[in-house]
Amino acid sequence: MTACSGNSDVSRRRLLQAAVGTPVAIAATASLGAAPAVAAGRGGSVDPTAPRFSLAVLPDTQYLIDEGGSDPEPVRAALRHVTRSREDANIVFLAHLGDVTEHGTEAELRTADRAFDAIHGRLPYSVLGGNHDVSGNDDDRGDTPYLRTFGPRRFARMDTYGGASPSGYNTFHVLSGGGRRWLLLALDWRVSDASIRWAQGVLDQHPTLPAILTTHDLVWGEEDGGAQLSAHGQRLWDGLIRANDQIFLALGGHYWPTGRTTLTNDHGNAVHLHIANYQDRYYGGAGMIRLYSFDLVRGMIDVTTYSPWLLEKKERDRTPLEAEHMELTDPGERFSVEIDFDERFASFAPPVVPPSRPAADVLVRDTVAYWRFDTSGLPAAGTDGGLIAPGTVARDLSGNGNDLAVQRLHSSAPEVLTWSAEHHDTAPAHASLRFDGGKEPNRGAVLRSERDAPLNSMTFDRGYTIETFLKLPEPFEGDHAWMGIFSWEGRIGEAGKTGGYSEDDAPCSLNVTSERFLQFVVYPQNLDSDPTSWSHALPTGRWMHLAVVNDGRQTVLYVDGSRIARNAAERSRGITTLGKPFALGGTQSAGDFGQGFYGWLGDTRIVARALKPNQFLTAR
Repeated sequence: MTACSGNSDVSRRRLLQAAVGTPVAIAATASLGAAPAVAAGRGGSVDPTAPRFSLAVLPDTQYLIDEGGSDPEPVRAALRHVTRSREDANIVFLAHLGDVTEHGTEAELRTADRAFDAIHGRLPYSVLGGNHDVSGNDDDRGDTPYLRTFGPRRFARMDTYGGASPSGYNTFHVLSGGGRRWLLLALDWRVSDASIRWAQGVLDQHPTLPAILTTHDLVWGEEDGGAQLSAHGQRLWDGLIRANDQIFLALGGHYWPTGRTTLTNDHGNAVHLHIANYQDRYYGGAGMIRLYSFDLVRGMIDVTTYSPWLLEKKERDRTPLEAEHMELTDPGERFSVEIDFDERFASFAPPVVPPSRPAADVLVRDTVAYWRFDTSGLPAAGTDGGLIAPGTVARDLSGNGNDLAVQRLHSSAPEVLTWSAEHHDTAPAHASLRFDGGKEPNRGAVLRSERDAPLNSMTFDRGYTIETFLKLPEPFEGDHAWMGIFSWEGRIGEAGKTGGYSEDDAPCSLNVTSERFLQFVVYPQNLDSDPTSWSHALPTGRWMHLAVVNDGRQTVLYVDGSRIARNAAERSRGITTLGKPFALGGTQSAGDFGQGFYGWLGDTRIVARALKPNQFLTAR
């Protein structure tokens, strides 16, 4: 057992969590809305394919279900809230962490039974035994009121339910969220050797599923927000968690204060271990819910903690103590855990990359040019890092005669252009070119159309779509401000255009600014000006799909299928080309290239009409 290095815990609040007057957890997990929803009984609909989904966690409720004197209404309110919020937050499951009751008596478990009956059939859930629910040194304890209430029979009809250990005190569920399946183990607070073997068998039977382990006694919290394995937690770590790379998250209750730690398993990967327990807080925890909101796009789990029971109260009716506890906002209760899910799960569930597609599949109507850098489009394609020599031809697979030829800029070294096996996951070709352009001195390489290529003089009066795949290096080293991605060559002043930024501008270009914003600038046929679109700052180290779409009236820039905000407002028709070459990998100024592009470029296509996002090269 070693502490995991690296900063995988992100404690600052995310922009998506800044909604006012709404529980942060719900505001942060709204569905993206594109994929079909799946009915979830009377509890609303969930979308198992959306990249954002939530797991609700309900820890120790023992002080609220105590026949000696307590109030179970906060528990009922929490369960109602999770069910009612299921669709908005895409909540796929609820896990109770044990100590449902204070004494585990028949009367207390009847109260718990009625509370959970309210959500039964509306939301799948798991419950596990804590030390206040059951007795004995391990789960080989036989029949108990708890087992009769929360044994396998209770869960048998849930779609998520997978089975139980022979003792009946341990269960597992298979959840669907984010377009994949997840395994959840609900283990007794004192797991026997036989049940550990059973849990290992469950993992072995589901070898490709990432797993979340829940139990009652796992870690104890420290005052500084950290956590240490308890004796039982150490037993689970040594006997089950550390050897099984599938287990990436483990949750427990029992102790207070809350805390978390990250340990490194036998495979060198991080395992996040958290404790959540609020029974020491006002009103026995007030039915506090901890919501784990998974975001597979951002590679993040956003964690929020709040009391639905207190939030239900009208503001004017809340006492100061109630207002203080309705939502916990300190760094130990609201935080984010950064996980590259594909990388973390690669050892047992490597990402499935779509197969390459032949050029014929993407030659849509009005395709003017299509270049790709596998052997079908670049016969010189070779080994990763192989040099691409000047004069090498990238074939125009549209058949329109717009081949590109490699030219090194200035006195650039051979390494400024190499072949790469890297590619965007959805790119038709599984290949790209790595450009190593830069400044001081200017260096780079471009791929230029031939002098008589039809593309040089096309004006695109009916519209156009220009697409490419791009990746910026990480780290992004050096000064590459205003480097070009593609352009048509020449000085726009040669066409009599004087109303733009400079008569030395290229007729049309896509560039990367000093802030890594995209800049698309075009001198259209109908204007003596340069309508310009600007994107947000591009990330580094990640493949992106870019598309410039003009419908004969307006130009719109898309990044990964999403329309950007700052698109030029002017009516823009066509491109004022000058009969000079199209260039991939650079932009001219005053008729000359300076620096070349720095990064990777993949499949590039030009179509003489506006395409919709579902027609882009990323479409399947």
